[in-house]
Amino acid sequence: KASLVLSLLGYLVVPSGAAIMGRCVVAKKLKDGGLDHFEGYSLANWVCLAYFESKFNPTAVYENLQRDYTGYGLFQIPNRDWCDTGKNRCHMSCSALLNPDLKKTIECVKKIVKDKEGLGAWPSWSLNCQYSDTLERWLDGCRL
Repeated sequence: KASLVLSLLGYLVVPSGAAIMGRCVVAKKLKDGGLDHFEGYSLANWVCLAYFESKFNPTAVYENLQRDYTGYGLFQIPNRDWCDTGKNRCHMSCSALLNPDLKKTIECVKKIVKDKEGLGAWPSWSLNCQYSDTLERWLDGCRL
């Protein structure tokens, strides 16, 4: 009974229209978008990064007041360099990075990762994914 009540409560606290994607859905979309082994990074690295950046929410927008930028989408792409108001190196609006189809997001992260820092451009990847010895667990059970 308790688990039933808890699971029902879980549905109540999730905002309606929440865009959180499942781990395997994210993995499939990233693989279909050509990120598996893109610039030498395995698909597990990308899925790990997506989790630590947005908890798999492709519509996440987070204002980073300390570093003076706003992050957009699944990978929290910063506006000051990559979209809209900044240098716009991805040549797109930041709102395009919030589409759950991930096409524009993948197009942009490919440009970011080609820079000299690679996935190191995301401190959360360096902290949580880069040296993880359980990285492949991000793909466990996914039919890819």
